[in-house]
Amino acid sequence: MTRRMSACCAFLIGAACALTMFLTFHMLPDPASDQSGDGPLFELYHPVPANDANCTNNELDHDDSSIVIPFVNRIREIQDVISEQRLLIAKEMKGYKYPGGQHNKTAKSFQDLAPELGGKPIRTLVVTTWRSGSTFLGDVLNSHPANFYHYEPLLNYETTQIREEPLASEAVSKLKALLNCNYTGFDHYLTYGQRHIELFVHNTRLWAQCKKHRDLCWSPDFLSPFCRLFPFQSMKVVRLRLKLVEEFLKDPSLNVRVLLLVRDPRGTVQSRKHRVWCLNNPDCADPALLCSDLVADYSAAVELNAKYPNRFRVVRYEDLSVEPYTGVQDLFDFLGLDFHPRVKHFLDTHTKVNAGGVSNTYRDSKSAPFHWRQDLSHQEVRNIQRVCLPAMQHWGYVLAANSTHQHDFNPLGSFSLTLT
Repeated sequence: MTRRMSACCAFLIGAACALTMFLTFHMLPDPASDQSGDGPLFELYHPVPANDANCTNNELDHDDSSIVIPFVNRIREIQDVISEQRLLIAKEMKGYKYPGGQHNKTAKSFQDLAPELGGKPIRTLVVTTWRSGSTFLGDVLNSHPANFYHYEPLLNYETTQIREEPLASEAVSKLKALLNCNYTGFDHYLTYGQRHIELFVHNTRLWAQCKKHRDLCWSPDFLSPFCRLFPFQSMKVVRLRLKLVEEFLKDPSLNVRVLLLVRDPRGTVQSRKHRVWCLNNPDCADPALLCSDLVADYSAAVELNAKYPNRFRVVRYEDLSVEPYTGVQDLFDFLGLDFHPRVKHFLDTHTKVNAGGVSNTYRDSKSAPFHWRQDLSHQEVRNIQRVCLPAMQHWGYVLAANSTHQHDFNPLGSFSLTLT
């Protein structure tokens, strides 16, 4: 009887191990035959060793499916989400006008641009500072079909301007990795994002999936292949100064075009004035530091414009706001993007009325950049102009002569990217 029970136990143990091995090798797709380009997903699964020593009576006291099935389900869920997103991207790209040689862009098909198919996406990097109109410009770019939006990926550096080491190399390396859809090693970034969901909310296509699959949203094993689906990528940074951006332009594999977004320091200071996160932080609250950065950015812009005339551009927030349709179409021509009906619809609905809070992009664009003329006292304006004179001269902003003049003058002059 004892021998019969031992034999039964041995049979049950062997059957359980055989079932585990069967699930390991048959329930997962074969990476060699997978055509989706999602190979890294299989790194999530760690097979149960076939060694009989790992299959003990203690382990049989538990449900073996808890070891294997969750990994299988997770991989299936990721693949299902990615398959769904492929269909959504195909729908967005239906009838899209590819540059086909125009705007110095050769792409003629979706395959030329989609990273998972071996294509090189059209990448746009917007460089600016806090409260300079970048949320509006970032959302304009994100209104373009099939765009993956890296919204302020240096958000976890909080109220800090990155001008030099020890932070410069780290920040540049991080941004390059994200532009290449590589989220590996971004544990701190993703943990920070779970407490500050604005990091992902502005990436509307990603967030639509995150709302349904929150457990995937902070996982590199999902984010990396998901990002590689998209033929267009935009990124905006408000914490990295322009002189560091040449590292991106020098890298031909990135194929990135850079926009420097500039705003009148009087408007920027007025917009920052009541932001709690800005107060008591010199990098944000001190007009002298703001304008020192504007001067440094001007010098860097002159150099980059000479070296990379086809891949670097400056736009003033005020110019873009006063003529949004002309300005955006000109920018999209430069970037190699189609001025798509979705983009026009965004401008139709976001540039004519004021609505929402300070971070909302529904604005009367013709008046939004100039609120400082009424909201700041002339003494405040004089204090800003005193420390910002070189920056204002470089970027073509006209001084307010007195309180009467301040309320009704045009602060926009002209500028050129030449050192005098």
